Amino acid sequence: MRIGIDLGGTKIEGIALDEDGSIILRERIAAPHGNYDATLAAIAGLVETIEQRLQRTGTVGVGMPGTISPATGLVKNANSTWLNGRSLADDLPQRLGRPVRFANDANCFTLSEAVDGAATGLNLVFGVILGTGVGGGIAVRGQVLNGSNGIAGEWGHNPLPWPERGEWPGASCYCGRSGCIETFLSGAGLTRDHVSAGGEEITAVEIAACADRGDPHAKASLDRYADRLARALASVVNVLDPDAIVLGGGVSNVETLYSAVPARWSRFVFSDRVDTRLLRASHGDSSGVRGAAWLW
Repeated sequence: MRIGIDLGGTKIEGIALDEDGSIILRERIAAPHGNYDATLAAIAGLVETIEQRLQRTGTVGVGMPGTISPATGLVKNANSTWLNGRSLADDLPQRLGRPVRFANDANCFTLSEAVDGAATGLNLVFGVILGTGVGGGIAVRGQVLNGSNGIAGEWGHNPLPWPERGEWPGASCYCGRSGCIETFLSGAGLTRDHVSAGGEEITAVEIAACADRGDPHAKASLDRYADRLARALASVVNVLDPDAIVLGGGVSNVETLYSAVPARWSRFVFSDRVDTRLLRASHGDSSGVRGAAWLW
């Protein structure tokens, strides 16, 4: 049995997979906010709950914001900032009494979709999470690519490429810089842009629904978003040339992106044609936690 844990900013989800990848059990709890010790206890408690209910023990993989630094062994780059600088990779295995494998949540998402999801069987896959933050992960032949610094795929903290008027220097980001892709393409980024252009303060999915009803402000906001996403992903295609890019996270539910973005990105991709496919995640919100389980 494989147990996967998805450590989010507002929730912690646990899943148990059988050997064939079928879901045996799923549990979800609220995530403690701003408290490392409480977060550690919550993860351990969730694993224990799953094993007690199933009367089986399993391997444990954790998908997390940020990553474990290869240099220090401590958490870095997490937007759940109370995890940064903490020895999660030592503390949780000690608490559970067994080895635990960790990976960035976007890497777990990408692994899930590459192993048995929308990009099954493809050689090179780039996974994107468009939600509270903007994450990215790379899977090569069904294996996560971590990189020597543990940050492979972290496109969200590159600057938005080919900036247009009014996009530079951009909004401040929690990472300490400004104009990051995340500040434009996160759910909050889309809402902020919509409000600044005269729209209501509503979510990305609500903006899409308003656009479908013909609201001009919403249609213009989605148009700007699709153009920015096309530019940001074109820079990824120019570097990685993936077989597919798979979208996940709340903003990935905006249906128009799957036609609007590929229609625009060819202007920025350094090729006579673009065969990279833009796909919606097969496993939806479960992809991250499934990928954590697949770390074993």
